[in-house]
Amino acid sequence: QVQLVESGGESVQAGGSLRLSCVASGFTRCMGWFRQVPGKEREGVASMYIGGNSPDASTYYADSVKGRFTISRGNAKDSTYLQMNSLKPGDTAIYYCAAPERWVAQCGDWSVYKYWGQGTQVTVSV
Repeated sequence: QVQLVESGGESVQAGGSLRLSCVASGFTRCMGWFRQVPGKEREGVASMYIGGNSPDASTYYADSVKGRFTISRGNAKDSTYLQMNSLKPGDTAIYYCAAPERWVAQCGDWSVYKYWGQGTQVTVSV
């Protein structure tokens, strides 16, 4: 089982930037970021392969955030950052960090993510 803890959510003005962080306890090959707005389904934002020492760091993004958001490995083991630039009011949501079962390596398949953090609120105002 994997436990995840996110941090970094804040209120910012449109055009601003935020960096979210997530640390996992328990081995995982993939970590991803999802977001949810009340009344809507949770949607994938970005994900990447972080397992082992492989140089493979394939990243995957939702079309709505490509060119604005960047997912990367964190400084700590089994951690990631989500750098969010040029934020828009439409990015307002609760952002969740997620991971699949430890043996899963299809990091771009957002249906495999099973473990979730508690969420961190990001609010973007005009």
